[in-house]
Amino acid sequence: MPPAVMSSQGAVIALRFGRAAAMGTVAALILIGGVWASWGTAQHVMLTKGRESGTVEVTRCAEDTCTGPYSPLSQGSQPRDRVVLDHTAAVRKGQTYTVVIKPGSDDVVRSGPSGILYAWVPLGGALLLASVVVAGGLRRTRAAWALAGTGIALLTAAFLTV
Repeated sequence: MPPAVMSSQGAVIALRFGRAAAMGTVAALILIGGVWASWGTAQHVMLTKGRESGTVEVTRCAEDTCTGPYSPLSQGSQPRDRVVLDHTAAVRKGQTYTVVIKPGSDDVVRSGPSGILYAWVPLGGALLLASVVVAGGLRRTRAAWALAGTGIALLTAAFLTV
């Protein structure tokens, strides 16, 4: 083979490797960001040992938050006149929700299966976004379908339980 052909093959291989490395890094960063965004809430819902848990009856909702009195269910937890719950489409005034109190605050997050699934919603979105990067940038369609299917399943389960 002439040296020019070998040189161009080397360039093509280098470009393919560069594209794979860049897109792999982007996909990994998207997934890490999804886990990071989810873990802020998920840690309180999933690691409940030693945390205060109870119920809150939502009495008032503003733009971003809902408030209400807290009734303890766990041993050592104290009743509170007012705790703050994020106002989402799934939180309604007059309803009672099981919650876990974030340590050192009056903020609560929903507990149980619906709270766990809702906490991992950012990861579901990251899985969907990463699937596009994996399919287009890495040309790995099976892996992309697996990521997309997992993301859709997570988001659907969260939607149905909340």
